[in-house]
Amino acid sequence: MSRLRAALVLLFTVASILVHALPLLAVAVFKALLPLAPVRRACNAVLARIAESWIGVNNAMIDGLTSTRFHVGGDEGLLPDGHYLVLANHQSWVDILVLQKVFNRRIPLLRFFLKRQLFWVPVLGLAWWALDFPFMGRYTHRQVAKNPELGRRDMEATRRACAKFRDMPVSMMNFVEGTRFTPEKHAAQASPFRHLLKPRAGGVAFVVDAMGEGLHALLDVTIAYPGGRPTMFDLMAGRIPEVRVHLRQRPIPTDVAGGRYQEDRAARARFQQWLNRLWEQKDADMERMLRG
Repeated sequence: MSRLRAALVLLFTVASILVHALPLLAVAVFKALLPLAPVRRACNAVLARIAESWIGVNNAMIDGLTSTRFHVGGDEGLLPDGHYLVLANHQSWVDILVLQKVFNRRIPLLRFFLKRQLFWVPVLGLAWWALDFPFMGRYTHRQVAKNPELGRRDMEATRRACAKFRDMPVSMMNFVEGTRFTPEKHAAQASPFRHLLKPRAGGVAFVVDAMGEGLHALLDVTIAYPGGRPTMFDLMAGRIPEVRVHLRQRPIPTDVAGGRYQEDRAARARFQQWLNRLWEQKDADMERMLRG
């Protein structure tokens, strides 16, 4: 039965991708051919509506074809025309669908920073491009140390991406740990947190520096799976009994927002301390949420 359910979810998902991706690409090409500010604004609004419809279909499939229960707390006062930095812990690819389910049509469309190689994913890569998802190299510390120009490329890509969003409602999403949690990674890091990997400050700092006052609030999201870390197949097969999500809406401190992370060592220390405090609270939230 679970395999049949998974097959149905996969079938509907592929159909939804094709139905929504084609108009997305058509509008994106029209926007590229007529790069006038009024045309761009109108096209951006249409693209966001198409994406929200796409996510809405995914959410309906989750509700209709699985028995997963979603418990969400702290989600009051969200603005569909807000300017948000969204930070979350990362355990599974399911996290993305959870975030979309919680936030669709409640805040501006979530935009993720993606590895450049994902542009070549059939259909989806072009859809992400059409929606202005930023593509980055995501180089390792070793690669950047060997060739600092690679790091500068990613910084410039971040600035260009953020410049598009300064004057429009936006939700910039970042999985701060930089990778999905596993016990092996947790042990290799000697992470001081029980349920989390260490937060990586650099990517978040780039966004905060580039957006400046274009970001009005931080949405600090904690995702917990009491039944254990799931796979995407677990979701499609209806094998995730429960998802718990807790949200804290916070201001972005002024000494963090304007700190010149790259040039100022004291600013880097302040930013990292701020992020570590968020992660300490998130780890405590995870402990509470997993205990129920």
